[in-house]
Amino acid sequence: MPKPILAVKKGQAPLATTEVRVVMVSMDSHLAGTVDRAQASLRGLIPGLTLSLHAAAEWNEDPASLERCREDIARADLIINTMLVMEEHYLPVLPALQARRDQCDAMVSCFSAGEVMKLTRLGGFRMDGSGGGPMALLKRLRGKSKPNQQKTVGAQQMAMLRHIPKLLRFIPGTAQDVRAYFLALQYWLAGSDENVAALVVYLLDRYADGPRRALRGTLKVPPPVEYPEVGLYHPRLKERVVVDLSRLPMPARPAREGRVGLLLMRSYVLAGNTAHYDAVIAAFEARGLQVVPAFASGLDARPALERFFMRDGRATVDAVVSLTGFSLVGGPAYNDNQAAQEALAALDVPYLTTLAVEFQTLEQWQTSDQGLMPVEATMMVAIPELDGATGPLVFGGRSNAALPEQARDMQPHNERIEVLAERVQRLVRLRQTPRAQRKVAVVLFNFPPNAGNTGTAAYLSVFASLFNTLKEMKAAGYGVEVPESVDVLREAIINGNAARYGAHANVHARVRTDDHVRREKWLREIEQQWGPAPGRLQTDGGSLFVLGESFGNVFVGVQPAFGYEGDPMRLQFEKGFTPTHAFSAFYRWISEDFGAHAVLHFGTHGALEFMPGKQAGLAGTCWPDRLIGDLPNFYLYASNNPSEGMIAKRRAAATLVSYLTPPIAHAGLYRGLVDLKASVERFRGLSPDNQDERLQLAELIQAQAVELDLVPAEPAWTLAGAAQAQQGPLPAGQGAAAQVPVGQGAPVQGQGPASPLPGDQGVGPVPAGRTPRLQTVASPDPAVQVLDAEALEAAVARLHDKVLELEYTLIPQGLHVVGQPPTAGERVDMLLAVAEASHEARPARPAIEALVAGQAPQAALVVGGMAANDDNLGLFRELANTDRLLAQDTELQGILNALDGRYIRPAPGGDLLRTPDILPTGRNLHGFDPFRLPSLFAVKDGAAQATRLLERHLSEGQGFPESIALVLWGTDNLKTEGGPIAQALALMGARPRFDGFGRLAGATLIPLEELGRPRVDVVMTLSGIFRDLLPLQTRMLAEAAWLAASAEEPAEFNFVRKHALAYQAAKGCDLETAALRVFANADGAYGANVNYLVDSSRWDGEDELAETYTRRKCFAFGRSGKLMRQPELLTSVLADVQLAYQNLDSVELGVTTIDHYFDTLGGISRAVSRAKGGDIPVYIGDQTRGSGVVRTLAEQVAVETRTRMLNPKWYEGMLAHGYEGVRQIEVHVTNTMGWSATTGQVAPWVYQRLTETYILDAEMRERLAALNPTASAKVASRLIEAHERRYWTPDPATLEALRRAGEELEDRLEGVLEAAA
Repeated sequence: MPKPILAVKKGQAPLATTEVRVVMVSMDSHLAGTVDRAQASLRGLIPGLTLSLHAAAEWNEDPASLERCREDIARADLIINTMLVMEEHYLPVLPALQARRDQCDAMVSCFSAGEVMKLTRLGGFRMDGSGGGPMALLKRLRGKSKPNQQKTVGAQQMAMLRHIPKLLRFIPGTAQDVRAYFLALQYWLAGSDENVAALVVYLLDRYADGPRRALRGTLKVPPPVEYPEVGLYHPRLKERVVVDLSRLPMPARPAREGRVGLLLMRSYVLAGNTAHYDAVIAAFEARGLQVVPAFASGLDARPALERFFMRDGRATVDAVVSLTGFSLVGGPAYNDNQAAQEALAALDVPYLTTLAVEFQTLEQWQTSDQGLMPVEATMMVAIPELDGATGPLVFGGRSNAALPEQARDMQPHNERIEVLAERVQRLVRLRQTPRAQRKVAVVLFNFPPNAGNTGTAAYLSVFASLFNTLKEMKAAGYGVEVPESVDVLREAIINGNAARYGAHANVHARVRTDDHVRREKWLREIEQQWGPAPGRLQTDGGSLFVLGESFGNVFVGVQPAFGYEGDPMRLQFEKGFTPTHAFSAFYRWISEDFGAHAVLHFGTHGALEFMPGKQAGLAGTCWPDRLIGDLPNFYLYASNNPSEGMIAKRRAAATLVSYLTPPIAHAGLYRGLVDLKASVERFRGLSPDNQDERLQLAELIQAQAVELDLVPAEPAWTLAGAAQAQQGPLPAGQGAAAQVPVGQGAPVQGQGPASPLPGDQGVGPVPAGRTPRLQTVASPDPAVQVLDAEALEAAVARLHDKVLELEYTLIPQGLHVVGQPPTAGERVDMLLAVAEASHEARPARPAIEALVAGQAPQAALVVGGMAANDDNLGLFRELANTDRLLAQDTELQGILNALDGRYIRPAPGGDLLRTPDILPTGRNLHGFDPFRLPSLFAVKDGAAQATRLLERHLSEGQGFPESIALVLWGTDNLKTEGGPIAQALALMGARPRFDGFGRLAGATLIPLEELGRPRVDVVMTLSGIFRDLLPLQTRMLAEAAWLAASAEEPAEFNFVRKHALAYQAAKGCDLETAALRVFANADGAYGANVNYLVDSSRWDGEDELAETYTRRKCFAFGRSGKLMRQPELLTSVLADVQLAYQNLDSVELGVTTIDHYFDTLGGISRAVSRAKGGDIPVYIGDQTRGSGVVRTLAEQVAVETRTRMLNPKWYEGMLAHGYEGVRQIEVHVTNTMGWSATTGQVAPWVYQRLTETYILDAEMRERLAALNPTASAKVASRLIEAHERRYWTPDPATLEALRRAGEELEDRLEGVLEAAA
């Protein structure tokens, strides 16, 4: 490469005593070596020169380095700022830069936040808006932005960089200062040793001032050395950078394994900071892979793809690995994921992203439980996922073990690089292996074990889907032996020889204990937890069982359980664990013994990705990384669960293939509800003068509603005639039972028969500010209360609203089957639901039927008698597109594409009702851009939801709450763009703060005058998923709590401060500790384990559940984002809580659908009850329709019980899926009891009706037992357990019948009765 001549102009010589201090402040230290070498080369020219580089990434680990930076800035003569885009990087030095800006000779800022850019000063050129001439000229030269052009500062500068210096060359005056700015950028962006040295010389020659002024015009300044904008690098190239593929050296070992494209950072290559790249290249070549290491200038890597990885529109590589750590288009400055997706789809090969840790050392990352720091996880993992990147892996970083002269350069992490090379090699082999020879392992789940759960997954009919997948694979050329039917497939896996071995599924293979001991790499760690091999799980004492069955080249295996599910002591006290012997042996057998080319995890979700280890950026000590090894991992995942999907991607190197959730429809009415609705509508249609018939109907309506547990039997709905009305509260004991301790047989408040009051048992909330009252009048019989005409009308109207709510509640129908798109009728229901949920519209059903039948939107509107206006036409066009995508089968093809080693396009996760962009499914799920969370809409909506919660609580006759316990999940927030996060902020009287790039930067308080109410103290408990995926939001919430606690405001208007000061005074701690309000699990741990205890039935009392929750969730986040164990603080703040709350944002999910709800919201409610010695209200914010509604937990359970569990439309849809459908019914029953255990707020009638529907009905009981004997027996035993724990008290006849039925089911399960009996 050409060398610039750095010299003094002829006849001139600088003074040897001239002291020059040049300071560079940058995001990272990748140019540190270059700067050191540049200084050495300049010392002969300017002996007094001091050149220093300060990296903001180092300040967190070394606060002293920040002080050194500030000191150097205060003395600097020239200052160059670059890539200071994040507040935590530039705010610490901004005051120092501002103070020095007009005192130094010149200051250049580029590719930085606006506050830093404004500090630029070169002669007469300033970017602060002053000196209008230069800035006006710059704006004219920049021109107008084109449509879709990125408008970030970095993108604008890149567009102007090359042509402006030429345009300005001959324009005199301050235009030359503008030209100098862009020449400085050219030197910096081509940051080789020569160009960095020349940049310093150029600025000194033009702007040196004061004692240094003698240097002006005396230095010979070479032009920027130009390097290829798009090129190739290889450590064995003499010139290091070339543009011709043929110049790349051939690997020492013949490249038989394929070709891999590597994307590098041009700035690292030019700076010579390439040790980490060199190690990757060497590792790949050692495995017989030919590498094409390419780079592109600026922020867009697409030119490198197009020039070096493709020919004639087809890929010439088998995989692409980005070593940049940033998005493909936009780098660290912005992200254009649509452009990236188009480029990667054209390439159509696997795209992996890796990273060198920038903001910590390799040693800090290695020893951290968290792994990546929040900014690393966001910029280097979450943002590239939007492009479709998979397999994030750390491969290098700065190291304390490096030589002193290399201390700030990137170093390779050799163990991680070996893993990367192995994984890429296996991916390439997968692509190159013919389908007929490929071996694929399909992994099913069995959680919790031994409960009729084998082969179940969220929303998915697993065996029907698997059967379709096997058929499709065979048709595509795989060596698959497809069973005759779904039933044969299920029988072979679930039963087979299971009885012979006492296993819960077919035993396909046995791993001998001595073989396991010899081959298990981490045997000592496993034995420390589970005892000597083979342990006690999935073993016969001499070998370990591999459960499943082989179907030709496809092995269908059953993933072993965690192992601790039924152990109360482990659930309470253990932070981490290792997999069992059986679990580790299972994955080793798949990879090494079976020789799988790939593994397909089938459905949401398994245990692998939740094994102990770092949250992101896993190391070789992390169990998910150990277990999956180098095996290509594909994961069939529910489209509405992006958060847990991200965990699989980041912790188990999975590529996701999304599947649709079940069809959605209105619940409708059934049996007595149909008759009740008819009676109510007849009553409302009668004339007020027709008193006799109205009275008869009123009595009938009440009787019908009492039978359905919708209203109490008293007061009687008897018309009072001319009696004097009087207003008063509902008499005690009517509509709600008296308060009694949980677990003593009697119902708690809210559990009795439903009253006709608004808000009870499934009705919408009471209007704000009004306490429910019932209009009653005096009666000749003092034992009987009667209603006046107005009160009777109101009672019937409220009952009408109840029935309508039940009828129009949206529910899932059955389970989804991969390879089986929704039917036309199901699509009609789904489109009606989409229109209602997303557009608050209720189009005529005939119109939607016509649309699904293929008619154009305008014609369909005519069929439905709807106006063909712009709004309706726009809606129907959207619905027509949704219908077109729903009718397609894209999931089987998605699975085949993944197994072919192709690029799987990314797709947002979410619910179809709100996010139609999830279609087509069969794509690689991603989350939301964390820098944009919460969105502006979520902030607005979150404030409204917070107000709705407060109003509902006040309407119950409660006072304004000082403290609220709020549960935050990752899934809810990713699907709603941060809605629950915004609610937490709104309750505290805070809002998110964004920087000049629109990136989340922290929190700020809303002034009390604007807020108009006190700040609520919010105790936030995060799911492990939230903790892992949203670290920036976690810090923001912690900052909001701190800001509120430290605000000088009256205690009566700031309950955060009130409680924090009280704790500080009581414990003598600092305010920072007293203000901690964000709690979660320890790093690497997930869940409260309350659900496991409930499922196991091995717990003695509710306090045991509270203790388990508190132990698991007592880790608090501070503003730094680091966890601290704070059990005493958690107990204290829980004692102040007056209500608990969580959002419900998915129609597919209900609070009785999955156990996570009672595990988290129920768990914290039980912990609060123990801490304060009494129960609290528990609320659910149902966000599934319109603007949302807040219900009590009792109301929510009642709605779900009536619209799902007791609804033939729902349970027949489940039973159509046989074995798996019965399992779903059992799950609902268990989760219902979980709510009783944690809150006591489940009405006894719920258990009575469930018992009548599923157990006492002999025909239904037989159906359940025939389809899934284990799960059906568990339904009965769970209902009996609920009675034994005194959550309901059936009459003696019912209890006896229940016990007999339960014994019959248990006998059948044990084989005592014949199957036909």
